[in-house]
Amino acid sequence: MNVIITCTLAAATLCSTLQAQKQSEYLSLRLEMERTIRKGNAFLKSQQGKEGFWGEQETPALTSLVLAAMMRDPGLDYTKTHPQHIERGFSWLLKQQKDDGGIYVKGLATYNTSSSIMALLARGRKEDEPVILKAREFLVNQQTDWGTKGTADNKYDGGVGYGGTYAHSDMSNTYLALEALYHSRQIAKDNKTGKQAELDWKAALNFISRCQNLESTNDQITAVAKEDEGGFVYFPGDSKAGERKLPDGRVALRSYGSMSYAGLLSLIYADLEPGDKRLKSVLKWLGNNYTLKENPGLGQQGLYYYYHAMTKSLVAAGIDLLERPDGTKVDWRKDLGRLLVSNQGKDGSWINENSRWWENDDILVTSYVVLTLEQLYYSIPE
Repeated sequence: MNVIITCTLAAATLCSTLQAQKQSEYLSLRLEMERTIRKGNAFLKSQQGKEGFWGEQETPALTSLVLAAMMRDPGLDYTKTHPQHIERGFSWLLKQQKDDGGIYVKGLATYNTSSSIMALLARGRKEDEPVILKAREFLVNQQTDWGTKGTADNKYDGGVGYGGTYAHSDMSNTYLALEALYHSRQIAKDNKTGKQAELDWKAALNFISRCQNLESTNDQITAVAKEDEGGFVYFPGDSKAGERKLPDGRVALRSYGSMSYAGLLSLIYADLEPGDKRLKSVLKWLGNNYTLKENPGLGQQGLYYYYHAMTKSLVAAGIDLLERPDGTKVDWRKDLGRLLVSNQGKDGSWINENSRWWENDDILVTSYVVLTLEQLYYSIPE
C-alpha cells in the first residue's frame, strides 16, 4: 500500500513539475509575443499615409486590418483615448462608406466591407454601430441566390463573392463575410431603429458544404481522393491547388490548407454541433496535413493568410492540441508563436517572398501576423 501511495505521489509531483514547466514556457512566449506585436505595430504606424489610410487607397481592407491590429495590442490601453494616427485612420475609413452601406472605394466590396466591420468592432464605440448596421445589411445583400429564389438551384447559391464583375461565390469571401456578420449580430439584435435583414444561414451552410471534399454532404461532387477527404476548395468545381486523377480515370479537386481553415471557421459560425461529420472530417484533414512550413497544397502561396485563418479557426473550435495521423498531438499555438516571433524583420515587419495574393506587401502581411500573434496571445494560458 505504501508503495502505491509513494508511486501516486511521485506521479503527481512529476505531473505538477511538467505543468509548471509548460506554464513557464507559455509565460515566456507571451512576453516575447507582446514585444513582437508592439514592434510590428510600430512598423505599421510608420507606413500610414498623410490622409490616414494604409497601403492602397482603393483597398480599405488594408487600413482595416492595420487598425484592428493596433486596437488589439495587449501592451496598450485604448479605453479612454486613441493615439492620433489611429483616430485619423478610423476617420478616413468611415468616409469610405457608400450609400448602399458597403465600405469600399471601387471594387472588392465584400472583402473591404467585411474587414472594415471587424476593425470597427475592435474599436468598440457605440457611435460606430449605425455604420456597422448599414455595412452588415450590405453584406447580407451580397449573398448569392440566382435562378429560382430559395431553391439552391445554382451551385454558388448561399455563398458570397467579391461583388461587382466576379460571377461566383467563393469560400474566402464567404468566410470573411460570415465572420463579420457573426461578430456583429449582437449589435443587430440590440438595434432599436428597426428590423435588420439577416443572412440565410441555412443557404450559407449549403454553399460551405459544396466547397468541402465530402461526398455525403456535398451534392456537387462525384469524386474525392482519400487524401483530400474533409478538406476544402475555393468554390464548387475549382481548387487553387489543382486536381488529382484517380485510378479509375475520374478527376477530383485537391483540398488545401487556407481554405480548409476558412471552411472550419465558417462551419463554426453556422453553429454546427461538435459531432457533425463535416466538422470532424475537416479537423481530421487538418491534423493529417498540419505543417507550418507551407500552406498545404499551395506551398508558399498565401502562407500568412493560412497562419491567420488557422489561428482564428482553431481557437474558435477550442482545439488546444491538434491530433496527427500517428496519434501524437501538437501544441500548434506554441509552434506558430515561436515561428512568427523568430522571423520578424529588423524593422518590425514581415513579408512573403511569394507574391501571390499580395503577400509581397509588407503592410498586408505584417497586419496578418500581428493579428495572428494577438489571437495567440489572448488564447494562450496565462
